[in-house]
Amino acid sequence: MMNASAATANSKSVATKAWTASALQDLQLDETNQAPAIEADLAQPMSPELDVWDSWPLADREGNPVAWRGGELWFALAVPRAGDPEARHHLARIHHFHRLGDHFHHVAQTLPEAISPGARQWSGSAKLEDGVVTLYFTAAGRKGDETLTYHQRIYSTQTTLNAEGEFGDWSNPIEIIKADGKFYRPADENEGEPGRIKAFRDPSFYHDDDNGSYLLFTGSSASNPGTHDGVIGLAAENDGGEFHLLPPLLAATGVNNELERPHVVKHSGALYLFWSTQRGVFAPGIAAPTGLYGAVAKSILGPWTLLNGHGLVIANPAERPTQAYSWWVLPDLSVTSFVDYWGPEMTDRPEIETRRARFGGTFAPFLQIALEGERSWLVHD
Repeated sequence: MMNASAATANSKSVATKAWTASALQDLQLDETNQAPAIEADLAQPMSPELDVWDSWPLADREGNPVAWRGGELWFALAVPRAGDPEARHHLARIHHFHRLGDHFHHVAQTLPEAISPGARQWSGSAKLEDGVVTLYFTAAGRKGDETLTYHQRIYSTQTTLNAEGEFGDWSNPIEIIKADGKFYRPADENEGEPGRIKAFRDPSFYHDDDNGSYLLFTGSSASNPGTHDGVIGLAAENDGGEFHLLPPLLAATGVNNELERPHVVKHSGALYLFWSTQRGVFAPGIAAPTGLYGAVAKSILGPWTLLNGHGLVIANPAERPTQAYSWWVLPDLSVTSFVDYWGPEMTDRPEIETRRARFGGTFAPFLQIALEGERSWLVHD
């Protein structure tokens, strides 16, 4: 039987917010939204053996990181460091890390290869409830693929976490939602490249005591397909633990192709929706920076209002436009990301030859934001 909150979600229409080009016209970089530059001493890899990027904490149902061995337990995508950092997307696996203060220490690869349903693992989220860990993640490609594909499917797997903080055996992953062709396009391309492929990935869990549990995800519109058809998808959970698709929370038709790693934070009686995107995936003619963007609403179903009128919350500094990416906001409004191409461009050499020297592949310094109604701003030291 469907619970009352899920039934309510089904019986009401989601007020999908349109993110338009006109909303971005007045966007300006200033001290309220421009992150400080990441210098060389803060861009050093946390491990000489790994490139690390998209990260998220093991959290309780409310999104708060749970205590683990005197710190916190985090997950992130990671691969062995190699010559071309861009190749990491084709090899990605989820690993877990021990956060102690501002430092992260690698623990291990998280899932056994034998149970991984795809050729790679992409981003997700994780919750701890009643001693059970649920890991939501993206399976990219197909296990056993002889050629690289960009198929994306959303799975969950569970394990226990004992008193010593050790995982038990992970369950066989289950595909929990599928693109329906009505609201969301299947991400089943055999060829492509990052930034231009279609999306069905990045599941993040959200729970509300009054409205039930949901998954948010990065999607592509089936009702308005195009080159730039990014949406933030939504699925509601029923009493049986099954998720069913609802219309998107936000649509960037004609504006942007990828609204990545969406997640919701509750603050001062409001819900704040955040997502990351890159300057290169905006439609031609739209000059907007790589950054963290956001919106606010009273209900998960909307209506949503863009923060600051245009949505921008944090941008990379103008002189370092690609220094960080993949922001994740915690309930205390601290913000994590990873160090991307932080170094200055080297115009005297082909770009591919400079990637390794310019790429951080590590946890970026945490930032702090403040929120008040429809406004956000960076809190500077």
